[in-house]
Amino acid sequence: MSGSGGGVGGGAGGSPNSTEWRFNQTLRNVQGMLKGRSFPGKVLLTRRSEPLSPPDYSPRFESEHDEDERKESSQEGEGQAPGNSFDNASAKKSNLLSTSSSNSLPDAQGLVSGARATDSARIDKFTKELSRPAVILDKLRELSWSGVPPYMRPNVWRLLLGYAPPNKDRREGVLTRKRLEYVECVSQYYDIPDSERSDEEITMLRQIAVDCPRTVPDVTFFQNPQIQKSLERILYTWAIRHPASGYVQGINDLVTPFLVVFLSEHLEGNMDSWSIDNLSAQDISNIEADCYWCLSKFLDGMQDHYTFAQPGIQRLVFRLKELVRRIDEPVSKHIEEQGLEFLQFAFRWFNCLLIREIPFHLVTRLWDTYLAEGDYLPDFLVYISASFLLTWSDKLQKLDFQEMVMFLQHLPTRTWAHHELEMVLSRAYMWHTMFKSSPSHLAS
Repeated sequence: MSGSGGGVGGGAGGSPNSTEWRFNQTLRNVQGMLKGRSFPGKVLLTRRSEPLSPPDYSPRFESEHDEDERKESSQEGEGQAPGNSFDNASAKKSNLLSTSSSNSLPDAQGLVSGARATDSARIDKFTKELSRPAVILDKLRELSWSGVPPYMRPNVWRLLLGYAPPNKDRREGVLTRKRLEYVECVSQYYDIPDSERSDEEITMLRQIAVDCPRTVPDVTFFQNPQIQKSLERILYTWAIRHPASGYVQGINDLVTPFLVVFLSEHLEGNMDSWSIDNLSAQDISNIEADCYWCLSKFLDGMQDHYTFAQPGIQRLVFRLKELVRRIDEPVSKHIEEQGLEFLQFAFRWFNCLLIREIPFHLVTRLWDTYLAEGDYLPDFLVYISASFLLTWSDKLQKLDFQEMVMFLQHLPTRTWAHHELEMVLSRAYMWHTMFKSSPSHLAS
């Protein structure tokens, strides 16, 4: 990942006490760790060759984290108390760097998640959390940030989004009731003749019907007419129930991770070999309902991303521009000199949450982190997008306006495996840790 450092990679001089020196040194440390090698996730936070104390990396955190790890390894105690939410959030992200080197091989592209998500020790931790009478959501978020084992993903996602209740005794009853409610909504809003719809509703339904075949066009499974009909029902029902935004192009992409995850409970093997003909009408209805409710929960925290003029997305694009300027001034300056506006490429990134920018087999892993972030996702999306863009820092500085536009519209991510995605998330976490305690750095 040659261009990941950009402008902050320089400046080797300076006082060890300066924030800039600490930031530059941390970046070099991360680059060295990630360059073709695999390290335990706690290396970045607990082992240093030089003194380094960026914001929030306190000795108190290190000792508590090590103590918590000892407790978990001996399987004593019931995990950290909810009150230690900051330490939990930091610990969950520090585990991210422990990706298997095998993930960088082409064979890894067939996997639904990286080695971090399928490590036996992590599976034991997930199993322990999910078997509780009442799941501790903070602990589940901590584990999920670094990836969820594929076969656990449906249950974990329902819990993280608040669709399924943490209390195990209530879970089945709540899901049954919500699935029936979805069926009633479809009957009331979708399964009616056009004569009972307004002109606006007819126009919206037609737009959805046009967009569904365009959804993830490079994945054969989504070209199945039954899958497209399910997408149409979910999207139209959601739009009618959310009149403040209605349907906006891009929301169709956001349904696809949920659809794949909830279908995986019923279909085995690789997605390319799935056949929806093997599912009963009840199974399809339940899958659609789960997608609908999870989409609703997911978008609750970012409604203004899809209202008129999409002010939420415009706000994130502005913050991305400011962040890139602080992290990598040469790239920022080159983009500005060439007259390229961040809105021209980053709007789609935020609108579709990078689904169109990376291979689809990596999307569910990325969404593990999205859902683990919860209400803080919009803020963290800015850092993920900055890390994503600066993957090609060196390349971008050599391109003129037209070349940059074409490059950013067709990014060379087709051969990406989990290794590349984990690097993007690692850098995003590092920059978020450095800047979140220094908001003045991002002041306009």
